[in-house]
Formats: sequence, C-alpha cells, structure tokens
Amino acid sequence: MREALTSLHQHDSPAVPEVGQVLELLEIAWERGRGVLGTAPLSAAQTRVMFIIEREPGINLSTLGRRLSAAAPSVTRLCDRLQAAGFLRRTPRPQDRREMQLDLTDAGIAHLHGLRQRREEALRQAMSRMTPDAQHALATGLGALCDAVGEPARPFGHQETA
Repeated sequence: MREALTSLHQHDSPAVPEVGQVLELLEIAWERGRGVLGTAPLSAAQTRVMFIIEREPGINLSTLGRRLSAAAPSVTRLCDRLQAAGFLRRTPRPQDRREMQLDLTDAGIAHLHGLRQRREEALRQAMSRMTPDAQHALATGLGALCDAVGEPARPFGHQETA
C-alpha cells in the first residue's frame, strides 16, 4: 500500500516529499474510523467549539470567534445549536452583565467524555497492533507536528487529569 500511495504523490519540493502520502494516510485512517471517531450527533465545528470552551471555561463569544477564526454570526449560530442541544450554557459575566460567558453543561461535559473514551479505545486497539517502536515514532511525530503548527503537544505518556 505504501508503494501505491507514494506513486500517487509526486512533489516538486524535495524538502517535504511525503506530505501527500501523510495526508492520504490520515484521510484513510479517518474514513476507516469515522463511525467510532466521528462527532455525531454534533458537527466537527460544534465539537471544536466544545473543546475550546472546555479548555477556556467562561470564554466570551468574541474570544471564541478569534480562536475559531470565524465571523461573529457563525459563532453565534454554532453556540445557538449547542445551547439548543443542551450542551452549552450562556450566562452574563459577573464583571460586566452585558457580556455573556460560555460554559459547558453537565450534558456537554458528558458528551465530550464519551467522545474521548470512544476515540481512546479505538486508538488503543489500533496501536496495540503496532510495534512499540512504531507506537513511539507515531507519538513523537504527532508531537512534533503539533509543535510545528503552534500548539505544543503534551509529552508522550502524559495523562490529562480531569
């Protein structure tokens, strides 16, 4: 399979010859795991909003819009849908009651927890079929990719506490 993928992606840049192959492999992995890894009943954009709010409880709409690089009307619609689904709560900010802060509801927190559990189990099963060296290479490579795109990765083996 690697040979077929490599032949599909001929690049002019010798600096990053495997970019096309990496992208295709990521797409294949995502498609194969869509049932387990998907974000249903929410869209990927709604789920991203929830992850941001989880990291930054009490965030306001304008800051959320900057994090998403999205226009205010789009952010408002995303939040409207999440609130209607029972996953998001908007309350006036104590310091300035004209400004709304965003927090996840218990149902929103539970949804993200369930999503993480499904994804972790699917990844655990897939990685159990890899050699330890391949597991370490994957973790190291993904960490470097996260660092390169500007969001430092947690060290390999680091467990997030709830």
